[in-house]
Amino acid sequence: MERQIMASYETKKNCEIRVFESSDEMATDLAEFISQVSENSVKERGYFAIALSGGLLVKFMRKLCEAPYNKTLDWSKWYIFWAEERAVAKNHVESNYKLTKENFLSKVPILNGHVYSINDNATVEEAAADYEFAIRQLVKVRTVGVSESNDCPKFDLILLNIGSDGHVASLFPNHPALELKDDWVTYITDSPEPPPERITFSLPVINSASNIAIVATGENKAKAVSFAISDCNEGPDATSIPARMVQPIDGKLVWFLDKAAATSLEAKNDAFAHQ
Repeated sequence: MERQIMASYETKKNCEIRVFESSDEMATDLAEFISQVSENSVKERGYFAIALSGGLLVKFMRKLCEAPYNKTLDWSKWYIFWAEERAVAKNHVESNYKLTKENFLSKVPILNGHVYSINDNATVEEAAADYEFAIRQLVKVRTVGVSESNDCPKFDLILLNIGSDGHVASLFPNHPALELKDDWVTYITDSPEPPPERITFSLPVINSASNIAIVATGENKAKAVSFAISDCNEGPDATSIPARMVQPIDGKLVWFLDKAAATSLEAKNDAFAHQ
């Protein structure tokens, strides 16, 4: 499948940036990327464990509900998780599960038993503990892989958005949750964006994934994207831009940007193009 990419280049180790003229072209390429990771994971491990965020990212995944993917992907091997979730009922307008169900899960034949949503009848603290326990059980039987570097779960793919403040998952700038080393799943009660109570993967879990994709659209994300991708001696401290702390231990990071989100990268893009 031909990809309509304005620019694609490597930056930091195991980090690729793809810039697209339109959101539709980005969605098409993202679908192909997810498809390839899925096929490789099923071939190598027998499973495909993917963790999602919410927002526009889920709507971009609708391309997977169309030909050829709806017929060619081995949906029976897919296991769905959330890298973050709001502590609300599953039918609540703010629920990432609800968004994913309506825009993706209801349109593809993924087994209900392979979809791991949070316990929305528990407190946010209990929900985080329950979610971590469920993942630990799946790591034991290798439905979810395990990192040889730190014994964290090694998801085949984690899909993330970046906020205009540089947050990823529900890891916000300068938040204590960024410092967690041993927790796989944690909770927060003070999100600067509503609703305040959320669960989220920790940075060690995100960075242990085999593949991470971060999606950004709109000019309001441009500055955060630029700081996140910049070299470590540029811009604000990493904890001020959590996306900058997404650095796979033994995996690959791919940025999917529309033209507006890549505005602040234009100079860098030109530099790479003339190398």
